[in-house]
Amino acid sequence: MKAIIVDDEKHVREGLLLLADWAKFGIDTILEATNGEEATKLISEHQPAIIFTDMRMPRFDGIELLKWIDSANMNSKTIVISGYGDFKYTKNCITYGGFNYILKPINPVELNETLSRAVEEWNKENHDRLSTLENEKVVWDHLLSSCLDKSKLSKRIVSQIEKEFHVDVSVASYTIALIPMKMLIHKRYNEDFEGAFSAILTVCKEVLRSCSIQGVAFRNLLKEEELAILLWGDSDGADVMAKVISQIHQRKNVLCNVAIGPSSHQLVKAYETASTLLKQINLLDDNGVVIENILHPDVVHLFNYSEEIKWAIQSGSVDQIDSILERIFKVFKERKAFTWEQLETWEIQFDLLKEHWIKEYEIHKRDSLYKGINYWHDDGRFSLEAFQQEKKKEFHELINLVYNCKFQKEKNSMQLIEEYVRNNYQKNIKLQEIAERFFLSREYISRKFKREYQETITDYVTRIRIEKAKELLENPYLKIYDVAEAVGYQNDKYFIKVFKKIEGQTPSEFRNSF
Repeated sequence: MKAIIVDDEKHVREGLLLLADWAKFGIDTILEATNGEEATKLISEHQPAIIFTDMRMPRFDGIELLKWIDSANMNSKTIVISGYGDFKYTKNCITYGGFNYILKPINPVELNETLSRAVEEWNKENHDRLSTLENEKVVWDHLLSSCLDKSKLSKRIVSQIEKEFHVDVSVASYTIALIPMKMLIHKRYNEDFEGAFSAILTVCKEVLRSCSIQGVAFRNLLKEEELAILLWGDSDGADVMAKVISQIHQRKNVLCNVAIGPSSHQLVKAYETASTLLKQINLLDDNGVVIENILHPDVVHLFNYSEEIKWAIQSGSVDQIDSILERIFKVFKERKAFTWEQLETWEIQFDLLKEHWIKEYEIHKRDSLYKGINYWHDDGRFSLEAFQQEKKKEFHELINLVYNCKFQKEKNSMQLIEEYVRNNYQKNIKLQEIAERFFLSREYISRKFKREYQETITDYVTRIRIEKAKELLENPYLKIYDVAEAVGYQNDKYFIKVFKKIEGQTPSEFRNSF
């Protein structure tokens, strides 16, 4: 929070600096002025919350300063400090919105009590003011955005805009400029959408106001990352936007693109032409303000490579996916063009393909997938090389995730099959029956089961049966044919043959060895 002390006497200013408990009230910047004229400049520039002023000063006294503060609609709390208890000063203090009147010599307790009340009231009013402004901003963002896709505006909207901006939108000629916010949001505002739009809208409004330009800047709610500036009258759109881009560069040290469409009496047409121009801006050039574009490169669609990409992902081949991406990016490098439309198309189609594959493999870790957005130079220019590397990272992580999930899924299937076979070893299980139960082909089950357990399903069942038979043979009261039947052999002679082949002795010899 800022405050200013306006007094021509140095010792008074120094006394206030010492006596007020600034830190307690959150005031970290205290400005000083020796007269009202000097104060108006500092107040205009810094917008202090609290103003302390003397009444008798040379050239531009306290009364004149109070009048100026009142006429300028400053959202400040003014505390008058004077050695004069004259009713004239008290009256002017009240008339022009002064918060309080303190007589010299200054009482520290009275000073800090007054300052406390002033800060408290300013904070409350500022909170209400910001809430009102935010609500109004959201309303106007919605209202103005809605105008961009309506061929005919309702009388209510026309009336509202005319009342607020003093322009008849039904007959005026418009120019629309569009600023893509993607780079700024990522590079300078750490993905803070609200902070980015608020800051850049402030820059736009300041430029429009300082140049006395008829127009309004707003967040275009039709597009997630787009700021729009609507100009009317005789405004030179290119000149205005050059100043906006210059201010953004000065404050944030980044270079932005802005597209300005031709003037039109139809808002929809003005927006469509500006939007088309923005999509065609070549990100590999240092564009700045763009008012025309002869570049119309065909958009490269990831969808056209979806089958190749799918096989690379299913096979877990990083080299294969790199080869596909190298072919795609070779096109961009040879044509020396990569547009905003291409960037947007790539991101949309990759997300759609990713969602399809994630759903196909029933993956639940989608939130942890890498999102490659770091493809801008420090000064805000687009880097095709960085974009390629970021997209490779995205595909590599997707490959690993899908392949690992696929492997785990296959592994889980084999575990379920093994469990089923082990629990039903005494039955005459057919491979076709297992295939139908687990919705897998017989060939696939045979191949994967042997790879997982190093033996065929038949050998596995036989081994389980013989192990169980050995346990039963420890009971001397069970006949050999009873044991054979219990472990799944209807023919005891065949059982004896299989047992001897595996154990090197007959069931009777095995029993007699105890």
